[in-house]
Amino acid sequence: MPRHAVEVTLTRPATPAGLARVSRVMPLAANHDMTRLMAVMKASNPDQALNRARRRVKGLLPVGSLTIHYPDQEGQVLLSVAFSAAAAAAIRHSAEHEGQETHVFLAHVIRRALADYARREPADLDHALRSLLTRTSPDRLVAAVGRTLTLGEPAC
Repeated sequence: MPRHAVEVTLTRPATPAGLARVSRVMPLAANHDMTRLMAVMKASNPDQALNRARRRVKGLLPVGSLTIHYPDQEGQVLLSVAFSAAAAAAIRHSAEHEGQETHVFLAHVIRRALADYARREPADLDHALRSLLTRTSPDRLVAAVGRTLTLGEPAC
């Protein structure tokens, strides 16, 4: 049976006790701040892997979303999000209003949001750098970036 890499994004950092509980039902690896976990799931397809992972962590960790870590042949990444009843109803209503199936509507909304983010990110970075440069010199800023990158710490 194929194996699929599943990334579990948490809504808040996992506690050591929570990680210990979920480790008893499936092996996983946590990132440095315990907000993202990686697991390898045996499943015949990616959708089944996400469902299996969600069932295993349900109630043990504050799960925000699950994704298949590697894109498919079309460059798409499968995403699994559990919405509240109210959010699911609002999404269904919006999809019906647009005359689309819910999954098609969500895919379109997510793609548009990602495109907007990609378009805004350079200007946001420029603004943040200008703000930093009002408080420090360019050489100190470059040194700080170098230290951060060298230490492997997140840049944001």
